[in-house]
Amino acid sequence: METITLGDKRIGIKTSVLEEKATACNMLCCYADELKEGFYPWIDQLLMHILSVHCLLLAMPDLLRSAKLAVEKGIAQGRNETYIKQLSDYIFPALVEALHKEPDTDICANMLDALSECLQISGPLLDESQVRSVVDEIKLVITASSDRKKERAERAKAEDFDAEEGELLKEENEQEEEVFDQVGELLGTLIKTFKASFLPFFDELSSYLMPMWGKDRTAEERRIAICIFDDVAEQCHGAALKYYDTYLPFLLEACNDENPDVRQAAVYGLGVCAEYGGSVFKPLVGESLSRLNFVIRHPNALQPDNVMAYDNAVSALGKICQFHRDSIDSAQVVPAWLSCLPIKGDIIEAKVVHDLLCSMVESSDRELLGPNNQYLPKIVSVFAEVLCSGNDLASQQTFSRMVNLLRQLQQTLPPSTLASTWSSLQPQQQLALQSILSS
Repeated sequence: METITLGDKRIGIKTSVLEEKATACNMLCCYADELKEGFYPWIDQLLMHILSVHCLLLAMPDLLRSAKLAVEKGIAQGRNETYIKQLSDYIFPALVEALHKEPDTDICANMLDALSECLQISGPLLDESQVRSVVDEIKLVITASSDRKKERAERAKAEDFDAEEGELLKEENEQEEEVFDQVGELLGTLIKTFKASFLPFFDELSSYLMPMWGKDRTAEERRIAICIFDDVAEQCHGAALKYYDTYLPFLLEACNDENPDVRQAAVYGLGVCAEYGGSVFKPLVGESLSRLNFVIRHPNALQPDNVMAYDNAVSALGKICQFHRDSIDSAQVVPAWLSCLPIKGDIIEAKVVHDLLCSMVESSDRELLGPNNQYLPKIVSVFAEVLCSGNDLASQQTFSRMVNLLRQLQQTLPPSTLASTWSSLQPQQQLALQSILSS
């Protein structure tokens, strides 16, 4: 038995019973996760216990996924998408209500994660009032989290504050960051699901999110705030342009943040704004180049902690070359971008960047090839590195395009140019390319 004090009451809890319950919940979550649509026959039975057994709420994404797969594969006993909608209508309010009552920050983070997963599965089926209830709960979560942080800051000022209390506070603050992290994930999912129609809710949330950009906030909070804006810019395109004036100055400043995760989020955002910002982004091209150059040319740029920020900065530079060529000194900037390739840390951005390189070579981009094709050896060497890495650094489609381009070069280039280009490669790259090109 354990006793806890709640207000003026002392409550005894038989912890062994709770442990058995928790184990049973975990087992059911595992079954639902592993069996996928095969768990469908037990969904309704499990839902009968869902509100009385709190921890089962975390199995909601698995149940929803199982039901959706069963419907899609025609093994749901004639039920259709209406059943998924009914399930969503039951699950979302239950999760939001449980989140509202949850005092434990760890479980709060897990519930936000469960909400986010459920949205990914059946988000488009939600109506406006259901989205409203989720958004209102996010406001309360942010407010409660900020209040707890203030209370901890006060505790740290107390006269009897010691090292043990300091460790406890550190642990609590880390748990709080996980809550903020999950708020960011949930908002990202809402933005990806509803795109521009979510923006009125985003406007409401901005007064809760803006303080997270402050220098007094942790690096993780700043990163999350930047990622939320990145999602808005990426998913809402023209509808997001009205936010550029407010958020881009923060983004530019964060490109030089001492924390590499914050830098990565900021330079990624610059790339997104370069791609979708059109004329609104044009006045900021010069400043953006300067900030990206700082990240790319930093002496420690390629160290493990910094390489993701470096790769995203190179990707953003490529997007400026692609979408704002008329605003840059392209004879300088395009070769500078080429000199950074290939990128190998961020696999997602690597595929984007190497696909762009193919498009530029296919269009015989003058600045990329250089006077008298002087940058051709570098281009072929990038192709060689990408092709020799398997499919990690390029999609299958880009891989095929690179092979086709190399075959074209073999046929069209003067033998002397081809020989000097080939000789610039390492012996193992020459062998690998010969094998790829002859297959």
